[in-house]
Amino acid sequence: MITFREALADTEDALIAAQVYCGHGYESEHDESVALVLAAAGLPDETGAEILDQTMPETALERLAGFVRQRTIERFPVAYITGWAWLGPLRFRADDRALVPRSPLMAVIDHGFAPWWKSSVPNRIVDVCCGGGSLGLIAAQAFPDSDVWLLDIDDRALSLAQENLELHAPDNVKLVKADLLEPLAPNSVDIIMANPPYVDASDMASLPPEYLHEPRLALAAGEDGLDLVHRLLLQAAEALTPDGIMLLEVGNSWYALERAYPAEPFTWLQFETGGHGVCVLDKPTLNRLSTRAREHITPV
Repeated sequence: MITFREALADTEDALIAAQVYCGHGYESEHDESVALVLAAAGLPDETGAEILDQTMPETALERLAGFVRQRTIERFPVAYITGWAWLGPLRFRADDRALVPRSPLMAVIDHGFAPWWKSSVPNRIVDVCCGGGSLGLIAAQAFPDSDVWLLDIDDRALSLAQENLELHAPDNVKLVKADLLEPLAPNSVDIIMANPPYVDASDMASLPPEYLHEPRLALAAGEDGLDLVHRLLLQAAEALTPDGIMLLEVGNSWYALERAYPAEPFTWLQFETGGHGVCVLDKPTLNRLSTRAREHITPV
């Protein structure tokens, strides 16, 4: 007879002993253990401490043992084990078709893109390299009167985004297979949220094993992490409306971006909830960057 309290303590001890890396939406082994125990028992995420001294069903204990093996030996992220991940106000289906949702851009959406977006309602918002679609779907909920496009080049990621689109069922979202921003007409987008692959070669070589379960296509971006960013800057300068903005996440490759464009004083955002390497770019800034961006793009 094992209680939920005992199962939770045993799970946390196992995760600590295995030295798992908590970098996919959970801050600690305790938080990950809570998620695994609740998922194994088929209980809602909001279940509270009232169950701790109840007996955990045998079938749930068996399922939990399998989850712990996946987490500690195979090093799957918790979201891939349970099949679900939260980002901001929404819960998403999650598996190895796309990165686990975790972008700090969610906090910018939560603040209505203020103070960078100065008008009332954006006509069109684009989530480029959308993966499972989390950012775009959060934006669609926050701005129900805006036209939201989810763009990605990978069919597997788009299939997951489609499932999440059906899960949340907004009527203002369009899913498009695209190479970055290529389908967009000039001056047609008010806000671009860009979370492209940006992990450089050095960081790729030293990633914790949990990240190796995620699609390499969504992580690796060449020697300096900017393989796609230069093209993205060029296309964004064309696609944005005169008052539009692009929010660009480049993580640890922020220093490489500054080196590539030394004349531009980038505006880097600070987040209370963690995260770094996100800058905001307006149309005039992108117009300046686009000339230099052409120099960094290798002809195919």
